[in-house]
Formats: sequence, C-alpha cells, structure tokens
Amino acid sequence: MLESLPQSIWNELHAAQSKAAKKKTRLRVEANGESYRIERMTATGFALGVEDAPKLRGLVDVYDGGHHVSQCLIVAAAEEGDQMVYEYKRNTAANDGAPLDFERINDAPIALLGR
Repeated sequence: MLESLPQSIWNELHAAQSKAAKKKTRLRVEANGESYRIERMTATGFALGVEDAPKLRGLVDVYDGGHHVSQCLIVAAAEEGDQMVYEYKRNTAANDGAPLDFERINDAPIALLGR
C-alpha cells in the first residue's frame, strides 16, 4: 500500500515516523561531554540522526534516562539514509558495584545478630 503513495507523501510520512521515534526513546549516548539521542539500537551497534551525529570513535557511555546501561567501544560508522549507524567492538554492561574477587554463597547470612 505504501508503494502506491507519491514520493513527497512517502517522504513526509517517513520524516514523521522518525520524529516520533526520537521523542519515544530515552536512550542516549555520551561522548566528550556531549549527549546524543539514540534513535535505534541493534545487536552490533546503534543509530543516531544524521543531522546531529558527530564522528564518534572510541569509548562512549550509553544511558537509559539517568541510568547508566553500558560502555561501548565504537570502531566503525556508516551513513544509512537519514541515520548515522555506529558499530561497536565491545559492549560492556555497567554495574553499580565493584566486581568481587570471590564467590558469594547463596545462603550466606546477610548480617550477624548480637545477643
């Protein structure tokens, strides 16, 4: 059905869908003190709008609202239509605590009660 639409209407429809997707997502990437809204997330990377997309390379942080989600190492970028698609080599989930150097026992006591 979309194939029968005139090109100008199809372009406007595509622009409206892109604008709605930008408003809906809370994901953003931070690099060099700047923050950019992520339009699309894939298994191997993410996409930003081409009009405000910088030339990102190296280590960046991904946030969902104010929650730190992951840290990514960007190795490649390519323009696809109205989006700049970045691919990462490494995507490490962010933890709120330091990694442990020992195994935690599942049934270990949480605290000791005094007498």
